[in-house]
Amino acid sequence: MSYRSLLAVPLLILGTAAIAQKAPPPPGTPASIPFVDHDGIYDFQPDGDHAVYLQDRSRKWYHATLMGPCLGLSFATRIGVKTSGSSSLDKFGSLLVDRDECRNDELLTSGPPPKKDKKPKHKG
Repeated sequence: MSYRSLLAVPLLILGTAAIAQKAPPPPGTPASIPFVDHDGIYDFQPDGDHAVYLQDRSRKWYHATLMGPCLGLSFATRIGVKTSGSSSLDKFGSLLVDRDECRNDELLTSGPPPKKDKKPKHKG
């Protein structure tokens, strides 16, 4: 076995470990969304009036459960965020919907929101 092949094995192992560390956390892991004060929220989709799916600008999805009902969330066309003194949104932050502040209960990593069913066609 040559010296070069012995050197390649540790490099291969280190490269594999680096890739494994960059894998996204599994859905349901507590999270925070960085840089929400600089257009950090790309998209959102209400999940009833007690939760919302949030997508950050790198297109990762999160699911925020709220401490109580957030009136108007189901019909909101835009939302704001209020952080707990940093530039990241976490479980201690809030969503601003119309003039209401809706406090987060938890913020978890998530997959994309479920697809909405299309309305069935009426037979006439």
